[in-house]
Amino acid sequence: MYDMKALYEANTVEEAVKLRMEHPEAQIIAGGSDVLIQMREGKRAGKELISIYMIDEMRGVKLDEEEAIRIGSLTSFSHITKDPIIQEYINVLGEAVDMVGGPQIRNIATIGGNTCNGVTSADSASTLFAWDAVIELTGPEGIRRIPISDFYIKAGTVDIKEGELQTAVIIPKNSYEGYKGHYIKYANRNAMDIATTGCSVNVKLSEDKKTIEDIRIAFGVAGPIPMRTKSAELLAKGQPVSKELAEAFGKEILEDINPRDSWRASKDFRKHIAVEMATRCFIESVKLSGGEI
Repeated sequence: MYDMKALYEANTVEEAVKLRMEHPEAQIIAGGSDVLIQMREGKRAGKELISIYMIDEMRGVKLDEEEAIRIGSLTSFSHITKDPIIQEYINVLGEAVDMVGGPQIRNIATIGGNTCNGVTSADSASTLFAWDAVIELTGPEGIRRIPISDFYIKAGTVDIKEGELQTAVIIPKNSYEGYKGHYIKYANRNAMDIATTGCSVNVKLSEDKKTIEDIRIAFGVAGPIPMRTKSAELLAKGQPVSKELAEAFGKEILEDINPRDSWRASKDFRKHIAVEMATRCFIESVKLSGGEI
């Protein structure tokens, strides 16, 4: 049994916003893969819950009128991995969320729940940072869209205002068109483990595949929130593709990251593997883009 004060169920976004306003202290629950565990542990005992699981309009992946990729916040990780739009345009996101937990977790856990947790170790988060994702929030004043980099405020805290809920994650066309990416998760075990560090890189090559036209790199567990390493991006942008550039790119991330010491790994170890991860992600992204290195 779970110690909850009350459970309210919304069938539409409008109902969910109304319930949020009527019960401002209530906890939103989607798949429940995090909330129910926290409740069982006593961290959320006695809470009111607002279930949004039945809101089908918040599920699925589609291209909108501007050809942006719209991922409904209730879309499960399993559906993201298998979705043909994801596989065609941003397959690295499908690969990243396929590393979360086990099959049962991926079948129930949602992209919205993963990002709204605000934790730096979320496998989807660093990948979405590298795609310049936009978060859509719906509340009593209508729809609000903000860059994912502004959505994360501090560890465990995201920018959701009173009455709002996250309704979608959006990847603009100019953020994915012409880019290929790769994600590496380092963990103590190969499955069912939280990332010790995660690195995601997207590359856009010149037409002749010899120059880095644009590059984005993001890390999880390299700071209190997921983060881009702008110094490495600036170093590589516009430069000829080479193994030397890949190695310099990897070392340059040390200018920006600030991982923590924890029982999972020391700060020094995280910095050491982050350099190698960035280098490998760079090389693999170039290869996926049709370049040689």
